[in-house]
Amino acid sequence: MKVGSVYTEGQAVPKEERQKAPDRKADVDFVRVAESSRFRTLLEKKKKFVLPLTIFFMVFYFALPILTSYTNVLERPAIGDISWAWIYAVAQFIMTWVLCTVYVRKFHKFDKDADEIIETEIKGG
Repeated sequence: MKVGSVYTEGQAVPKEERQKAPDRKADVDFVRVAESSRFRTLLEKKKKFVLPLTIFFMVFYFALPILTSYTNVLERPAIGDISWAWIYAVAQFIMTWVLCTVYVRKFHKFDKDADEIIETEIKGG
């Protein structure tokens, strides 16, 4: 067995098929796109969205092991015999799904904006 990429081995597209489907992005000067003000604005929007979301996630995620290791706050009963630690742990699952949903929806918008910027560059705008 030959050592190589598992993902690309035997999956090469024949030259005839590549010529049939023109690559609309092949003529785009991506350096010019990356230096454009619209693209930089898009990157700033993405950074302003991702950074607070990541910080919130990390703080919320690591608070559980820190609170259970160094304090007794989460050991108190919340509902019957269920402690706050269990409620916090379940809240982490909910938080993960909510953040994932928000992230995917927001990045669909960012992808559309990026495609518009590339389309503008293809048309020479």
